[in-house]
Amino acid sequence: MAEIGKYNNLQIVKILDFGAYIDGGDKGEILLPIRQVPPNLDVDDFIEVFIYNDSEDRIIATSHEPFAIAGEFALLKAIGVNKFGAFMDWGLEKDLLVPFREQRETMQEGRWYLVYIYLDEQSQRLAASAKLDRFLNKTEPEFEENQEVDLIIRKKTDLGYTAIINNTHLGLLYDNEIFQELRIGQKLKGFVKQIREDDKIDLSLNKIGYEFIDEFSETILEKLKLQNNFISITDKSSPEDIYSSFSMSKKNFKKAVGSLYKKRLIAIEEKGIRFIG
Repeated sequence: MAEIGKYNNLQIVKILDFGAYIDGGDKGEILLPIRQVPPNLDVDDFIEVFIYNDSEDRIIATSHEPFAIAGEFALLKAIGVNKFGAFMDWGLEKDLLVPFREQRETMQEGRWYLVYIYLDEQSQRLAASAKLDRFLNKTEPEFEENQEVDLIIRKKTDLGYTAIINNTHLGLLYDNEIFQELRIGQKLKGFVKQIREDDKIDLSLNKIGYEFIDEFSETILEKLKLQNNFISITDKSSPEDIYSSFSMSKKNFKKAVGSLYKKRLIAIEEKGIRFIG
């Protein structure tokens, strides 16, 4: 059975001049336009395609890949607005609609928005929503501490950045543990730091243990963050230069650099140190 808004591995039932028809189960035969039919494809062969609705709301197959599929969050650009809502570029010929009722603020053409892609069960049409909270899982999280997860940065807060975890739950990255630039909608790997008693999830961009550093190490990381992740000071620099840059003794500097190096947060180069965490 073909699933709208998903990738499907389906069987070819016939090939005509204008395209190939694919067995969509209860969705009937679904057209894959001829320009997307691979050479040497034969009847009874299977092909992986994405299923969605075309501009006339017919179910259609494509070999093109959208930026995200149903059930995923994605940062998309609004490329048009009309009386029905905002239309987002998601990599396919037909743009993705965000109805006005699904907008947190009135969307404007040319701006980027973090949205959730879903299939409207009543109309069987794909759409997107900027009201993300209702698509996040509110049940008790089943993650484990130090588990590697996929993150999408949601928004900046007073404490740091909230991030969507594995397209299900929401977690928090704390400002004082972030040593790289983050952007709304950015996708990156992270780790579950802890799950609190209230089921809120603390996250880290490094494995557990990496974030627990002494004040001298933290000072060095903060300085690197401000200097585009590189600073031309090494353990061979003079005590005066080290103190001028970090307000610490050369002894403490060397100890902190050694600790950061062992944790693979920095690289020691000939002309300085670089953050690589």
